[in-house]
Amino acid sequence: MAMSNPARSESSVPPKPTQPEKLNLSTKMAYGAGDMGAGITATLLAFSLLIFLTNVAGLSPGLASTVLLIGKIWDAINDPIVGVLSDRTRFRWGRRHTWMILSGIPFGVFFFLQWVVPPINQLALFWYYVIVSILFNMAFTGVNLPYTALTPELTQDYNERTSLNSFRFAFSIGGSILSLALGQFIFKVIPNDQTQYLVLGLICTILSVLPVYWCVWGTTDPTAAGERRSPQTVEESNETEIPFLEQLKIAFSNRPFLYVIGIYLFSWLAFQLTAAIIPYYLVNWMGQESYFTAALVVQCVALVMLFVWNLVSQRVGKRAVYFMGMSAWIVAQGGLFFLPRDQVGLMYLLFVMAGFGIAIAYLIPWSMLPDVIELDELNTGQRREGIFYSFMVLLQKMGLALGLFLVGQALDFAGFLTNEPGQPIPEQPASALLAIRLVVGPLPTVFLLCGLILAYFYPITREVHAEIMLQLQERKSGTDTSADEGLELE
Repeated sequence: MAMSNPARSESSVPPKPTQPEKLNLSTKMAYGAGDMGAGITATLLAFSLLIFLTNVAGLSPGLASTVLLIGKIWDAINDPIVGVLSDRTRFRWGRRHTWMILSGIPFGVFFFLQWVVPPINQLALFWYYVIVSILFNMAFTGVNLPYTALTPELTQDYNERTSLNSFRFAFSIGGSILSLALGQFIFKVIPNDQTQYLVLGLICTILSVLPVYWCVWGTTDPTAAGERRSPQTVEESNETEIPFLEQLKIAFSNRPFLYVIGIYLFSWLAFQLTAAIIPYYLVNWMGQESYFTAALVVQCVALVMLFVWNLVSQRVGKRAVYFMGMSAWIVAQGGLFFLPRDQVGLMYLLFVMAGFGIAIAYLIPWSMLPDVIELDELNTGQRREGIFYSFMVLLQKMGLALGLFLVGQALDFAGFLTNEPGQPIPEQPASALLAIRLVVGPLPTVFLLCGLILAYFYPITREVHAEIMLQLQERKSGTDTSADEGLELE
């Protein structure tokens, strides 16, 4: 690591960095609640949508996975645009809250419509789900992307951000646990397959929309009319706006940002592959009647470990914690591939180990991103949270889409037999069972190993971040003689 930082004038004494204001519990709770809807919807889509489209709606695995892929291709265009528009929004509710308020209701409506099976032919059904998927993803982006961009605007403290993200993902995983518990209960008391998903979808729609408005009510958007703006927000609002393509160029010239998005993409892709194939793995390989119990175990462990990893991170740093969690996850994924069909107890032990790593996939990359944004501010003099967060949200959705698409295509290629609603589950051919085991074991392991390699070379340590914040503070106080040089990481 090399720091281009000419000697400061001997007559000027660098000021001590001001202590960032600590966030109170109610603000953290309200902010965390904003991700509950994302946790609920993302969990049901990851664990249930593919098997719903094949076993309830009647689409082939190939068509079902194509529905999901098309919806996410739109996100490749939609997410960066919303990120830039969010940065440029000027309205009395604030640039982040405005988007959340207006997108909250459509977000719920289009989520529910994904669990409706219209009485139309398969081709028309395919296009129905494509259109609903596109509209849902647009609304999801309108809520979730501005929400995630609130993080660096609420606090600049290195450890406080990790704490804030702990609350965020506690609500996110808590929402996912609630949705899975509801699914387990509803599937037991309602016999009809289609009605099961309709009831579950309706309840989860309500539970997803209400916390969005709790978040808006309980947090402060510093750009809202009448609010006291932070120095960086005032500075940002007076800047000359940079064209979209130029912003992309600047964002992707930030080398630590490339590490973060790589770490996040590989971690999230491994999780989505596992989530998509677990229902098939449990029902067709392990002979279980339901997949909700196993999913609950994983998410409950991840919820507890969020707070454990947060405490450990404050002592050893984010990179070391990432290595600890990923190592346990890799062992778990490999174990699922070799697991005999009668070892149900060992299977749940492996799911517990996977939960250790999944908590890391939620917590650490999102805690790294604000540090990257501050490095960009130091080197460019501008804050562009929206553009950085837009690509993180985009990668989350692309990981989901790619994971589900790979699962659907693999099952289709391997000759997976879909079952008719109300009929016994057919015995799958050996090729389909092997495909299920490959997707649950070796394939996610490869992605996790790639994430570990990137984490090893990630350059922003606790000490580097402290230097970044010191230089930013000196620049704002007018005592930094090397402000134009920034910080160069090699």
